[in-house]
Amino acid sequence: MVWKAGSMLIHGSIPAMRTLALCSYPSDFSHLFPLIFNHKATLFLHPHNNSTRKLGFLCPQTVRTSNTGPTLFLPLRNSLRSSFPVDNQLSDADDEDDEDDEAADEHEEFAVDVSDEDEPVEDTASSTIPTTSPRFEEHKWQRVERLRSEVREFGEGIIDLDELASIYDFRIDKFQRLAIQAFLRGSSVVVSAPTSSGKTLIAEAAAAATVARGRRLFYTTPLKALSNQKYREFRETFGESNVGLLTGDSAVNKDAQVLIMTTEILRNMLYQSIGMVSSGSGLFHVDVIVLDEVHYLSDISRGTVWEEIVIYCPKEVQLICLSATVANPDELAGWIGQIHGTTELVTSSKRPVPLTWHFSMKNSLLPLLNEKGTSMNRKLSLNYLQFSTSGVEPYKDDKSRRRSSRRRESENYRSINMYGQSALSKNDINTIRRSQVPQIRDTLWQLRARDMLPAIWFIFSRKGCDAAVQYLEDCKLLDECEMGEVQLALKKFHIQHPDAVRETAIKGLLQGVAAHHAGCLPLWKSFIEELFQQGLVKVVFATETLAAGINMPARTAVISSLSKRSEAGRIQLSSNELLQMAGRAGRRGIDERGHVVLVQTPYEGAEECCKLLFAGVDPLVSQFTASYGMVLNLLAGAKITRRLKESEDMKHFQAGRTLEEARKLVEQSFGNYVGSNVMLASKEELTKIQKEIEVLTSEVSDDAVDRKVRKQLSAITYREISDLQEELRAEKRLRTELRQRMESERIASLTPLLEELENGHLPFVCLQYKDSDGVQHLVPAVYLGKVDSLSGSRMKSMICADDSLVQTTIRTELHSGDAGGHFDAKPSHYVALGSDNSWYLFTEKWVKTVYRTGFPNIPLAQGDALPREIMKALLDKEEVQWEKLANSELGGLWSMEGSLDTWSWSLNVPVLSSLSDDDEVLQMSQPYHDAVELYKEQRNRVSRLKKKIARTEGFKEYQKIIDMTNFSKEKIERLKARADRLITRIEQIEPSGWKEFLQISNIIHEARALDINTHMIFPLGETAAAIRGENELWLAMVLRNRILLELKPAQLAAVCGSLVSDGIKVRPWKNNSYIYEPSNTVINIIKILDEKRSSLLQLQEKHGVKIPCELDSQFSGMVEAWASGLTWREIMMDCAMDEGDLARLLRRTIDLLAQIPKLPDIDPVLQNNAMVASNVMDRPPISELAG
Repeated sequence: MVWKAGSMLIHGSIPAMRTLALCSYPSDFSHLFPLIFNHKATLFLHPHNNSTRKLGFLCPQTVRTSNTGPTLFLPLRNSLRSSFPVDNQLSDADDEDDEDDEAADEHEEFAVDVSDEDEPVEDTASSTIPTTSPRFEEHKWQRVERLRSEVREFGEGIIDLDELASIYDFRIDKFQRLAIQAFLRGSSVVVSAPTSSGKTLIAEAAAAATVARGRRLFYTTPLKALSNQKYREFRETFGESNVGLLTGDSAVNKDAQVLIMTTEILRNMLYQSIGMVSSGSGLFHVDVIVLDEVHYLSDISRGTVWEEIVIYCPKEVQLICLSATVANPDELAGWIGQIHGTTELVTSSKRPVPLTWHFSMKNSLLPLLNEKGTSMNRKLSLNYLQFSTSGVEPYKDDKSRRRSSRRRESENYRSINMYGQSALSKNDINTIRRSQVPQIRDTLWQLRARDMLPAIWFIFSRKGCDAAVQYLEDCKLLDECEMGEVQLALKKFHIQHPDAVRETAIKGLLQGVAAHHAGCLPLWKSFIEELFQQGLVKVVFATETLAAGINMPARTAVISSLSKRSEAGRIQLSSNELLQMAGRAGRRGIDERGHVVLVQTPYEGAEECCKLLFAGVDPLVSQFTASYGMVLNLLAGAKITRRLKESEDMKHFQAGRTLEEARKLVEQSFGNYVGSNVMLASKEELTKIQKEIEVLTSEVSDDAVDRKVRKQLSAITYREISDLQEELRAEKRLRTELRQRMESERIASLTPLLEELENGHLPFVCLQYKDSDGVQHLVPAVYLGKVDSLSGSRMKSMICADDSLVQTTIRTELHSGDAGGHFDAKPSHYVALGSDNSWYLFTEKWVKTVYRTGFPNIPLAQGDALPREIMKALLDKEEVQWEKLANSELGGLWSMEGSLDTWSWSLNVPVLSSLSDDDEVLQMSQPYHDAVELYKEQRNRVSRLKKKIARTEGFKEYQKIIDMTNFSKEKIERLKARADRLITRIEQIEPSGWKEFLQISNIIHEARALDINTHMIFPLGETAAAIRGENELWLAMVLRNRILLELKPAQLAAVCGSLVSDGIKVRPWKNNSYIYEPSNTVINIIKILDEKRSSLLQLQEKHGVKIPCELDSQFSGMVEAWASGLTWREIMMDCAMDEGDLARLLRRTIDLLAQIPKLPDIDPVLQNNAMVASNVMDRPPISELAG
């Protein structure tokens, strides 16, 4: 048997394949695939007749395969019949309440009511049905042209809402009408509406009005792919001559009336308009600027660009800001109104195609929410699942418990304890979840049975997407006619773009499944999008980048997990990300409802899904930060290279803003606007809280409590209780010391046993702890060893470096009679792998017992490493992301999620019930037993003394005072927590941006790029001000270095590639693959540049600036090879990079090379070489033709 995984062919038996399956897929999607499957068997999922399609279930078919593979029978599961009743497929639709769109205007002196309450709300479906009137037989571009002709004949006054709405052959939605009316009033507009609700129509209508007036409109998007798509759409509406495109890759008809561009391009134009020569701004006759996807303002790396555009944009230009649903659109509109001019806000929470939420498990697809959509479906609760798998109906007749369960449902997503049961342990939860995890085919069956295809299936891993396609290569989702259309489309695509064909994806594509992610070439992704929109691809497995504005709606969106891996470890999706992906579901005019399917995973269940869904959308948060380009363009005055013959010639050049003028601009950021509104209220509340804490603290002091007690009790009673309380405090101190002694003796008994087990087999241990909710957890695990014995491991280094993990010796001194003495205990750290596939880092404190049985430490096969060494290596490979589960003075208990490689080991750790008490080898010493008896005796003594105090006269009055004091102390803690949150909030909203601006201005002054006193800009500053890049000063330093003049064009391209390779990686699953090495000349140049880079980094560190200075020669050889003329097939042969990554690196390099001839004060030789290299590199399949 031969099975292909990655680039390896594995020959072996079925068990060998099982092992490979465990070790080949990453943990992000490992739960989606079966451990054993035969890839030669063929699965047919397409219906055979119309009756099958109508009935909504699958017909099994036996498929005969070659002699080398068995026949696979796929009988229809009973669960599918019961889970997919046809009559109930759209039961949620009847409960959908009509929601009124919200509209409000913003700010300054202009106020308009745009609620439009008098108009009836149209039926959503009817608004999408084309009208049969003959006048609508015109194409949209013909209607736009007719409007232009009428304006030329009758004047601009005829442009109104009805004229613009007549462009469309359907009745436009309410929020679209409100936004267009606000635009026609001359206001800027902020539109916040769900994904795929039709926000682009507003911009299109504004463009029609602007073109008819003979003026210009700029339309900006955050992504080049989205710019290309909008260019194609607007060109169909307004004609090729009226639409242009301007991105880093393309410049088509840049003087057109409607110009589509990326956001950074517009920001750079505005730099010119506020910089030295305002006439070069390119904003001639521009009336309107559309900022699409304006919620990118919250993007950490790029959000500043959107804020800069709003700040720098001329006030006479109308802004149309289109945003997905966010929590604070009113703040965005208020900010724009304050700094730019009259701005109106239009919001809508209603989707044109309503969404139904589902939850997929191994044997069923259930509604995620209850009938009202207000909380989780009770059948998805962990307790219900636990009972359903055991065949027991949970408290069917117990009315009182059902009533208590309803009380516990006060929170939308709460389901644990829904049936009055005690809280499930972590092991119970993990066991239930793992038993319900569906494979991809399980969920696909569910979707197909309910007629919920086509679907976009989000998997947060490129490898996961590709593996899913490979896994479904034998599932036929297309009929013969559709397959023929795909084959024809493939042939045409192969003829047009022979190098862009993704050979490994063809087999899956012919069955109706495809992958769409950054590892694919842009041309191939566009091809997949076209096939999907034509209905020739039924399932697209995509990463979350597909949700970022690309117009590719589906009937269903499947979200495979609520968390994804990042450089910081596994992180949860935000509610905005979830809703952005969900917004891809539901095709307007095609589907009555869209469907969103969330999938059970080993990490998350329905509770987490509902918690995230009901969390609400996140607010826009300012990410405004200063950059070298910003500082240079704002402060730059006259050029030192320009000699002015007459002093009056200075009037042609801006003298450069003063620092105070620049500060006024910088402090107009969105973050400062939001901060100014809440700063005062937060400070007032903080002052009030601090005064209350001061008063309460004085009331709970020992002196204050003592005064209250004296006042309340008689002198005799007071003295009696006071003496007994002092005695109790002494007894409690002794109890604490005895408990420490007991723990010390326990450590003394455990330590030699655990050290003795270092060299033998790997024994099983039981760890115990209580979580923050007080729930006791017992974790069976296989013991690996003491951290100190892991020589050379990263774990040992981390323990030594992390102060929170370093344990100090606990020294106990006892001073009571026979119990006196000194006891030292220094806990050690140990590592074990739990049955839940989590690593545990612990001290002796958390060990409940140790067993004789365990994994034998012998090689599984001759020549293999020992199991202990294998597990140590797996541990060392993990990304160290420990989570603290519990803490004590004897050390903490930490856990870290394992990987798929450790999963097979964790599966073999037995459950505790199968481990016999007779197997326990933990024998405590006699001193330990003595210490336990002493501790118990002292604990009883404390208890007796408490009872004695409780029987004294006046104790009730005394206890009331103590209770009130404790209540006040708890209130103080709550107030302090609130005060801390307020302080943190105030620190976050302090005026931002200006401090960074000054720090960067000091660097450019010291680097001789700009004199911040005279505002004279030097050649280095001129070059840096004109560059687009992450660190403009560093790029200018490199490009102005004369050592580059010695390079040939291909070598220059290689050096430029080393400056823009951030985020490009070698893919570890591409075994036996290679990348080209750069030439020695390039390596030597990069070594010289690295010294310059170190100097700049030191300068940045001196001034507290952290802007990356990219220089990485790892992929320079690939760029040099492409620039030297190698074909795409040659360069990708056995390449360790994904096609998309290499294409992105080459495009970045071309973008930088294309800038060089346009930069000021660059040597002509370098400019010529850059132009040559750029022209050579910009060839198929890298060249992206717009349209």
